[in-house]
Amino acid sequence: MSRISQPPAPRTLLAAAIAVAATLTACSAPGDSDKGGSSDSGPIKIAVVDARSGQLSSLGDWEYKGAKLAVDEWNKKGGINGRKIELKSFDDQGDPTTGTNLARKISSEHYIAMIGTAESAVTIAMAPVLKQAGIPNITSGQSDGLVALKSEFLFLNGPTSTTYDSTLAKHLIQDKGYKKIAMITNNGSYGTGEHDAFTKAAKDLGVTPVTDQVVTTDQKEFSAALTKIRAKKPQVVFIGSEEVEAGLIVKQARDLGITVPFAGAAPQGTPVFTQTAGKEAAEGTIVSSPYLGNDVSPAAQKFAAAYKAAYGEDAELHGAKAYDGTSILLTALKNSKVATGKKLADAIRATRYDGLLGQFQYGADGVGITKTSIGVIKSGALVAQN
Repeated sequence: MSRISQPPAPRTLLAAAIAVAATLTACSAPGDSDKGGSSDSGPIKIAVVDARSGQLSSLGDWEYKGAKLAVDEWNKKGGINGRKIELKSFDDQGDPTTGTNLARKISSEHYIAMIGTAESAVTIAMAPVLKQAGIPNITSGQSDGLVALKSEFLFLNGPTSTTYDSTLAKHLIQDKGYKKIAMITNNGSYGTGEHDAFTKAAKDLGVTPVTDQVVTTDQKEFSAALTKIRAKKPQVVFIGSEEVEAGLIVKQARDLGITVPFAGAAPQGTPVFTQTAGKEAAEGTIVSSPYLGNDVSPAAQKFAAAYKAAYGEDAELHGAKAYDGTSILLTALKNSKVATGKKLADAIRATRYDGLLGQFQYGADGVGITKTSIGVIKSGALVAQN
């Protein structure tokens, strides 16, 4: 099994985030995470933190729109206890240091909760500051490193990489019968998490990838890695990379004559992936996701119609995740009479919510949903696998 050699480069975002997280608690914004009261006047301030610029900006756009849709629906019904919910977006630029500074800003400006980020490395860097300040955070990140933090203030609004990739590995190996699986992942937080989770899941089922190629998060040209993959003649290629990079990889793979299907998790189910790869190149991509489309249930249809009416575009997974996460937060705020700090975190953990992604019930690890399903890209859209 080979991993392509890389020139000397800075540590990955995930490693950097963990290093930052380890040193931040002492200099975090002042607060007592063991306490929590209630806020009884003025608007209820909630922050949404995501990349709103750069290559990951599509994630931030979808997340904000999903969160805002939920907040707008609650505000139209009078808010919570007659108080308006105030939602503000912050741009973390996909950078852990920027995220850490925003965590301090959110604390100093008295936001009582945070939605985001979709980037695990940024969320990991922010976590000690938010914990020290007693600010609950519902994140769309999926790295198992989030769970490893063991923060009682951190909650996931979707499954972890382990869930995504164990479901996918079982489908590829047991259902499809694939034994020759190639891998290409990036060395960022998302890619590293996907690499480790899928490798373990495949090996647990008796399959070792025929080649294991690792690229960088800012790479644009992948012919060297793809040529090595082509030489191994795999039956399927697992891809662990965000939307834009994954799309570029698939596009270039097709140009090199690689015709086998690609398979991956959430990013491969997004419109940005399909648009970047090209509709024809993306056809047949196998996706593990907790949200396979806007017509899978009456609730999804209602959400999709409201999203389309508000923004003039189709909803997708990340908007649905943010909508669910925000709805859980608002429900907890209502049930706790707008508690803050640990009392709000406890209220989130106690909330049982029937969401777009399924039945949420949080455990001590902050994970509320532990199931994905298999879909496939057909005619440019993600649909359930028959």
